[in-house]
Amino acid sequence: MIAISNLVVGELVVALIVALVLLFMLRRMINIVQQGEVGVVKRLGEYRKTHEAGLVIIAPFIEELQRVDMREIPRTGDRQEVITRDNVVVTVNATIFTQIVDAKQALFSIANFDVAIDALARTALRSVIGTLSLDEALSERERINTDVQSQMEAVTDKWGIRISRIEIVEITPPPKILEALALQKQADQEKRAKILRSEGDQQSAINIADGSAKAAIRAAEGEQEAAILRAEGNRQAFILEAQGRAQAIASVYDAIRAADPNPSLIAILQLETLSKFADSPNSKIVVPYESAALLGAAQTIKSVMDAIPTP
Repeated sequence: MIAISNLVVGELVVALIVALVLLFMLRRMINIVQQGEVGVVKRLGEYRKTHEAGLVIIAPFIEELQRVDMREIPRTGDRQEVITRDNVVVTVNATIFTQIVDAKQALFSIANFDVAIDALARTALRSVIGTLSLDEALSERERINTDVQSQMEAVTDKWGIRISRIEIVEITPPPKILEALALQKQADQEKRAKILRSEGDQQSAINIADGSAKAAIRAAEGEQEAAILRAEGNRQAFILEAQGRAQAIASVYDAIRAADPNPSLIAILQLETLSKFADSPNSKIVVPYESAALLGAAQTIKSVMDAIPTP
């Protein structure tokens, strides 16, 4: 009975061991590759095949499945000190976005691509920033990103890894340099403010001059129009005065002609006119030659008329 019991126990142990081995082999045979990954199968250490996401069955003990993440991965680098072209030490930190495009090359072309990418990024940053001055490094980050990416891609393409983009997180100069830059920026702002004020004063002066010129032009135009109106008014006044004189002369002439004056009346009228000249304050009176004889005749006629008694 004891021998039978030992035999049963031994068979149970063997069966248990076989079951565990089968479970282990089944676990090694059946694999699931997640979305965004690929499975690289190696047989006795040699590359055999690359499987996409899904169920992958391999031969146990002789084949091995290694999963490779094919998604874009941001790699934040450590802060490092870099010397610029003008011998200024700046602290630089960058984030590199990488993506594996060939799993076979990534696994078999480089021992550890994570470490290799970090070391390559440090070298590329030193190389690129070393060709730039401090001002260029602070103001041309896009140029730094492009140049670093170009240098890294020349190497990582052979590893089956793509550099999607590079972002410079910070470029920090020493504190004294920061103070100097702050003073320089303040000076630039004051300079720009003065320039803007001077341009404003200049524009104001130009506007004032333009306004004065336009005002003078308007005033001259107004004076010209006023002079034209005054001249037009004087012309109309002269015309009306001349017309009035002409009508007066015509009326007087018609009246005289209708009265049919005789020479004696004309002489008396001339005498009265000369007497008015005599009453004027002038010291000299010019008498026309033609009027001298008429004056004597008029005096005779007047004496005759005075001698006639009044009724």
